[in-house]
Amino acid sequence: MKVIGVDIGGTKIRMGVLDSDMTIYKDYKVPTSFPLYDLLEKEILSIIEEFPDVEAIGIGTHGFVDSNKGRIVFASDLLPGWTGTEVKAQLEKATNRRVEIDNDANVAALAEAKIGAAKKYNRTVCLTLGTGLGGGVIIDDFVLSGGPNGGAAELGHMTLFPGGAPCPCGRKGCFEQYVSGTALRRRIEEAGLPYKPEELFTAEDPKAKQVIKEFTYDLAVVISSLQAAFDMEVVVIGGGVSEAADYWFDDLQEQLKPMLLNPIDVKVAELKNEAGMYGAAQLVL
Repeated sequence: MKVIGVDIGGTKIRMGVLDSDMTIYKDYKVPTSFPLYDLLEKEILSIIEEFPDVEAIGIGTHGFVDSNKGRIVFASDLLPGWTGTEVKAQLEKATNRRVEIDNDANVAALAEAKIGAAKKYNRTVCLTLGTGLGGGVIIDDFVLSGGPNGGAAELGHMTLFPGGAPCPCGRKGCFEQYVSGTALRRRIEEAGLPYKPEELFTAEDPKAKQVIKEFTYDLAVVISSLQAAFDMEVVVIGGGVSEAADYWFDDLQEQLKPMLLNPIDVKVAELKNEAGMYGAAQLVL
């Protein structure tokens, strides 16, 4: 069975024709342009013309997604005009193929759960530490997603410090304001340090080490809180911050031990930039 996996980003769209063994028959990259739906339909119809045996289309996208209806509930200015788009209904009509769509963090988590770092587990929480904090929850091969507002498993917007740092969602003290790349930059500035986030982890400065300790402590609190909700077997950590995990992973493990209800495994994501396309394909496989 061949399917199309689509990973929609703010600057480019990655599309691949894949089968159930995750063999990639062809890989496409196009710059993101608007209206986004028009671009998406045009490119997918072109791929189907080249691969008429494609049976389904899976899509991962930024934003809040009602995955049952296949509708974009909300997308930021990163994807103007995308909010409200009935992607599933429109694209199924245009292509005569089954279409499934979900949030990009959810599909990345699905990829890690099916073929990546968590493939030997049944209950997985994936945390993507990038500009914000993306999250995905996979339980027995099912993605926890959707909801009437497309907000299920928006883990980055759970509250860590009530009344804390303002978040773009309009609330204060959200997880992502303390455990993300953006959070690291703010912590560095508040500590008066001259480092970029990627330089912080190798600095021998005692203040830098303190920032790392506070960061890993908060990440440990996040993980232990999620364990109480989901009782996962494994946490997979991805995103740009995970690329420096060699420097902070042991510290996280030490901070985490006394907080856990039961031992869990913590792993670094394996699929990197491939996760979105693979996970989108998994939505329809």
